[in-house]
Amino acid sequence: MKYEGQICRPPMERGSYMLPIMVGCSYNACTFCDLFKHLEWRILPFEQVENECKRVASLHGNPTSIFFGDGNAFALETEYLLRIIDMTKKYFPNVAQYNMDATVTSIVKKSEAELKALYKAGVRNLYLGIETALDDVLRFIKKDHTVLEAHTAIDALRNAGLIYNAHIMLGIAGAKRSKENAECLAQFLASTKPHRLINFSLFIPKGVPLYTDVQNGLFVPATELEKLEEDRMLVRLLGETVHEEILYDSFHDLIQYRVRGTIPKDTSKMLKSLDEKISTIQCVKSQN
Repeated sequence: MKYEGQICRPPMERGSYMLPIMVGCSYNACTFCDLFKHLEWRILPFEQVENECKRVASLHGNPTSIFFGDGNAFALETEYLLRIIDMTKKYFPNVAQYNMDATVTSIVKKSEAELKALYKAGVRNLYLGIETALDDVLRFIKKDHTVLEAHTAIDALRNAGLIYNAHIMLGIAGAKRSKENAECLAQFLASTKPHRLINFSLFIPKGVPLYTDVQNGLFVPATELEKLEEDRMLVRLLGETVHEEILYDSFHDLIQYRVRGTIPKDTSKMLKSLDEKISTIQCVKSQN
């Protein structure tokens, strides 16, 4: 199948077979995101998805895990998701789990019976774009949920047996709000306990609405040093408050730096790495 758009999936899904069942994102309104802005959202025909499975099976593909793409695949009708899952089992009998991105809204729109049916069919990991735990920031970046709604959705998916993983975004609250954002996020994450936590450093590409907000003085981006300090505070606070394991993976694309490990076990190691990077950035800054 010819893939449309940019391939985007959580790093821990790199071993999964990525099977597109939709193009783009049905929401596609977040002001910081350019992944799907150029695409016209649509559901891929069942026959096209099946033909792709046939092709992969003919090449002796035999995945044990499938990641449904694109955008927020969980937003598709439950009946359609179940139909696709049933079909894939015919071609890939060893598949043990189905994972995909989801939004808070896509979860709360499904009934308890639908969530349990998806779990029974093999759906396991859902990746939610939480981004921040500050309601005013969520409104500003046009996310489709509030903090309270996120709690409601996470409770619902957990009650059905599904696994909650969180995407968050360093610097999304802007300059001089790193401490506030880290503290609120730490409280939210300690309460909701994601299995995996993927932490992206905010990058604002030209063409997205947030870039225009910067140009118009409506948003002042955090510096890379502020984002590193936010990362450090979040890791420290989670290490102090979380007792169940969280797999933590944090990316700083502009300075090509990454810190990852398991909280709380690897907290000290990650803090040491962040301290070294912060010290390096501060040293360079002082020399300029």
